[in-house]
Amino acid sequence: MINFTVGPVQSSQSILEIGAEQVPYFRTEEFSNIMFENERMIKKFAYASEESRVVFITGSGSASMEAAIMNTLTPNDRALVVNGGSFGQRFVELCDLHDIPFSEIKLDVGKALKAEHLAEYEGKGYTTFIVNKHETSTGVHYDMDLISDFCKRNGLFLIVDCISTFLADPFHMEKLEADIMITGSQKALACPPGISIMILSPKAQKRIEETKCKCQYLDLKIALKNAERGQTPWTPAVGILRQIHARLLVIDANGGVEAEIERTKALATYFREKIKNLPLEIVSESLSNAVTPLHPTTASAYDIFLKLKEEYGIWICPNGGFLKDSVFRVGHIGALTTEDYDKLIKAFRNLLQKRHI
Repeated sequence: MINFTVGPVQSSQSILEIGAEQVPYFRTEEFSNIMFENERMIKKFAYASEESRVVFITGSGSASMEAAIMNTLTPNDRALVVNGGSFGQRFVELCDLHDIPFSEIKLDVGKALKAEHLAEYEGKGYTTFIVNKHETSTGVHYDMDLISDFCKRNGLFLIVDCISTFLADPFHMEKLEADIMITGSQKALACPPGISIMILSPKAQKRIEETKCKCQYLDLKIALKNAERGQTPWTPAVGILRQIHARLLVIDANGGVEAEIERTKALATYFREKIKNLPLEIVSESLSNAVTPLHPTTASAYDIFLKLKEEYGIWICPNGGFLKDSVFRVGHIGALTTEDYDKLIKAFRNLLQKRHI
């Protein structure tokens, strides 16, 4: 099987081998040292300030999305939410669920966020800006410089979901003055799903301290207190945290975040060049290195997903809802090579010959 989805992604053999080991007891100095090093490298790769803190939550990226809302926002806030797909919609639903007043900037499928979308909200008393840096469902990669400048002018608290773009596209947390950055173990970290990660700026830490979280498991005050000793308040996914540690060390040894981004970009470029003469249209006008969203012009996107899975042992990423038959996605994160993409393109051509594309 070759996995071109956007999570869980293809893992290296060394990461898989750690997953096969006996899980150790974790209330130890040895595990605390692993967690301290995980925090240090995550901050380094995100260009976070030294005063920032990192929290590791045993849960999917959605757990950290909800934790961000619950721990830093109150009904006294007014949030702006970019909604360009399934994950923007998730932030909309979370604000609604937790009684956070908000307005949504609704974007059509595949459309980028532009200055004119923000203009009407300039100086209107909003306190918070919430965005999925990469709307994974449609493959749109938003302009963080545009967003950051808007937030700086308006004094907004900035929450950024980088779940599918961290380590695939540049992100300088301190320069952007982002307050919360979220990512997950199963994306470009290329580990199994089960851990979500939050980097918290000093401003975010202050908000957490002043906000009453009505959920014990996702209370970031408790998580931050335990992180001081390199631990988590509840039993974590110990094996995955060990895999994350190994993966971060490999990235660091291979040239750091810049080298990892360039590797991902090279795979994305290779694939996009190779499919130019196939009946597959790129649907996003602003692409991430992490994924290529494609609209097959002569067949159902979901049917192509099924045929590749069942006949070729290849996984691409389907969509749900109204995009089910019109858009599938091909990922460029994880332990993939150009040879893997050659096999995928060969399968596409074979399906084309059979008139299944």
